[in-house]
Amino acid sequence: MSELNKLAEPRDVEIEYETDTPVTYEVKGNVAWIMLDRTTFNNAQNGQMTYALDDAFVSATNDDEVRCIVLGGNGKHFSAGHDIGTPGRDLHRDFENRLLVPSHTNKPAAELLYTREKEQYVGMCRRWRDCPKPTIAMVQGACVAGGLMLAWVCDLIVASDDAFFQDPVNRMMGIPGVEYFAHAYELPPRIAKEFLLLGERMSAQRAEQFGMVNRVVARDELRGTVSEWAEKLAEQSRLGNWLSKQAVNQVEELMGKRSAMDAQFHMHHFAHAQSHLMTGDSISGLDGKAMATANRKDADRSKAGKGDANG
Repeated sequence: MSELNKLAEPRDVEIEYETDTPVTYEVKGNVAWIMLDRTTFNNAQNGQMTYALDDAFVSATNDDEVRCIVLGGNGKHFSAGHDIGTPGRDLHRDFENRLLVPSHTNKPAAELLYTREKEQYVGMCRRWRDCPKPTIAMVQGACVAGGLMLAWVCDLIVASDDAFFQDPVNRMMGIPGVEYFAHAYELPPRIAKEFLLLGERMSAQRAEQFGMVNRVVARDELRGTVSEWAEKLAEQSRLGNWLSKQAVNQVEELMGKRSAMDAQFHMHHFAHAQSHLMTGDSISGLDGKAMATANRKDADRSKAGKGDANG
């Protein structure tokens, strides 16, 4: 057998899940409410959560009584991104794959991450984006890195006035943005470059100016506003809603969205491989706590600098 085709021995890694239900699912009237529920870790996304999300989207899709889907996060934050350091990080756990992607845990070197992220990141997000029912992201607090991917697959985004959006992985890891690379479709190109290159927080108010967010409301009005929109959508034609979202999604595809995302996915994994060669770790030895600490310091410096400039 060629050395290039050799499989690796799956790693035996201890995983401690803090909950058996990282996602809650509830149907009220004709609206399905899918809520991320790892509040201890600010709704960081591990594989357990990804497949629970997929189960929820499948349930909502197959239920003819459901006419609209809301995706939100319990607790202070919508989502702090992908899980890169909690006891429940399950990088080396096999799940029952939903797409035509093989198991990742027995793949060597860079092939492991590439295979896993084809399924759990890009593949799943595209799957949820194509859901035939209108979807609304309900965002409060942090929507960072992998959190962006969940919000961006939704048709509409309603955010609280304290929400912020951020992709800091270039600044912190030297990786050109998260895997579901919709940056230059959600934002004008020059703003997308700012968002990626500087990796700074973008307020909900600024995101609304560029059309990335549909509406910004006070946090105590967030659920009520989303519920109002969801109920309105649920009353409309089922087929009309599906065709309308397909029509706009097709425009994005004609603009090259899928091809652009495929190209960036390979750049993303080239950067992972470079990090591994340079530091021995595909994410440069960072974990969620270290990234959050560095991120807060950077946000404080940025805020202080803007204060000095305004003074």
